[in-house]
Amino acid sequence: MKTAAALVIGNELLSGKIADQNLVVLARTLRAAGVLLRRANTILDELDVIAAEVRVLASTHDWLFTSGGVGPTHDDVTIEGVARAFDVPVVTSPILADLLRSHYGERLTEGHLLMARIPEGARLVSGESLVWPVVVMQNVWVLPGVPEIFQAKQPFIRAELTGGTPFVSFAVLTTLDEGQLKPMLDRVVDEHRDVAIGSYPRWSDPEYRTRLTFDGILEDQVRAARDAFAQSLPAGTIVRLE
Repeated sequence: MKTAAALVIGNELLSGKIADQNLVVLARTLRAAGVLLRRANTILDELDVIAAEVRVLASTHDWLFTSGGVGPTHDDVTIEGVARAFDVPVVTSPILADLLRSHYGERLTEGHLLMARIPEGARLVSGESLVWPVVVMQNVWVLPGVPEIFQAKQPFIRAELTGGTPFVSFAVLTTLDEGQLKPMLDRVVDEHRDVAIGSYPRWSDPEYRTRLTFDGILEDQVRAARDAFAQSLPAGTIVRLE
C-alpha cells in the first residue's frame, strides 16, 4: 500500500485565526485512491522548518502533500522551502508567468509574478477542469492553502494516484457506551487484525451512544469484522448497521 504525509503550513492555523479545512479533503481523496495517510504535521511559515519537514516526510513516504504558503507575500515561503529540501534553486516557470500575464493583464505586478516561482526540476500537473496547474517536485505536491482552490486541485491528485485499492468502511451504531463495549470490542480487534477498528462516543445524541467503524481494503474482511462485532452485542442495543 502506498503511503502519504501531509504538511499543513501557516501561522494563521497555529494562532487559531483560521481553522484548517484542507486535511479532511485530502484524507478522503487519498482513501478513495487506496493511499494510507500516515502523518499530518502543522507548522509555522518558517523556511528552515519547512525545508526540514519536507526533507524527512518526502523521504519516508511515497507522497507528501503540502498546503499553504504559495502566494506572493512575505510569509509565503513554501516553494523556497521545498526547493531547499531538494537542494535546488527557485526558478520562474515561463508557463506560470504566461498564465499570470494572461489573467492579470495590465494589472500585473512583480508581486503577482512571484507566484510563478517553482523549485528547479519541478513539473506542472494540469487538466481541463482547472487552468492553474499544481507544482509537483518529485513526490511532493505543493498545494495552495485557500480551501476552495485546494479542493479544486483534488481531481489532479485522483488522476495520478491510480492503481490502488480504495478503502471500504462499515459501521455499527449502538446504544451502549465504550465501557460496556470494551470486552466485545477487544475480542473483535484481536480476531480481525487486518481491519482498522475505531470507537467514537456521542454524549448528546438521542439516537445512539457509540459509533464503531471498520475500515480496510478487502471488503469481505471488513464486513466480516463488522458483522462479528454486531453479533456479539446484546439484543436491542444495535441502532443500525452501515
